[in-house]
Amino acid sequence: MKLFTYLYTILFSGFLIGQDLTGAWSSSEGDIKSVWIMTANHFSITQYKTEPSVFISTSGGSWDKADGYVRMNWEFDTSSPKKVGIQTTINFIQNENSIQWNGTLWSRIDNGQPGDLQGAWLITGRKKEGIISERIPGARRTMKILSGTQFQWIAYNVETKEFFGTGGGNYQTVNGRYTEEILYFSRDNSRAGTKLQFNFELLDDKWHHSGKSTKGKPIYEIWSKRAYLGI
Repeated sequence: MKLFTYLYTILFSGFLIGQDLTGAWSSSEGDIKSVWIMTANHFSITQYKTEPSVFISTSGGSWDKADGYVRMNWEFDTSSPKKVGIQTTINFIQNENSIQWNGTLWSRIDNGQPGDLQGAWLITGRKKEGIISERIPGARRTMKILSGTQFQWIAYNVETKEFFGTGGGNYQTVNGRYTEEILYFSRDNSRAGTKLQFNFELLDDKWHHSGKSTKGKPIYEIWSKRAYLGI
């Protein structure tokens, strides 16, 4: 597929860096959509069919700028697990609301606003029977990465290069309520279109997330920003 080839071309080639990359970007060809979420230090790129929703691939990790280029350190890649653990350097032509590469246009979805939870988070705790247990993640991680309107969770292992699942779509934060609209779900494509609502609260720089899972089971999760964890 042309778009699929394009995605991997941009990740292994050079392009020219312009303005702030933070936020979410999208590119479409027919019924195939790609979403690129960029936070201050982390990113994910996901591709899926839209009608009906069928998950295709996802990849991502951490990134930074150096000498006018973007360096990407790969933590997960469903299409090419061997890429996990390596660094690639890219560059592209960008203006405020779009990125151009080989005639393909990535359009800005948002600039990291208005959602209250923008950033890259790792799950670090859960509450069960009123008791909170917390830990610092190791090689096995579950990350949630959010722009101002887009979210994605990814479960993976940076040492074994295993991928365990992902899901994502649109989200809103209003008056302490966090609402997800699932647009793709790797474990069950039929979950696309589901809307879930949770309570959220930011306490001591941690995201307390409670409600019911996609299976209807009660959950209480604690998420910590990767920047604070140093991971």
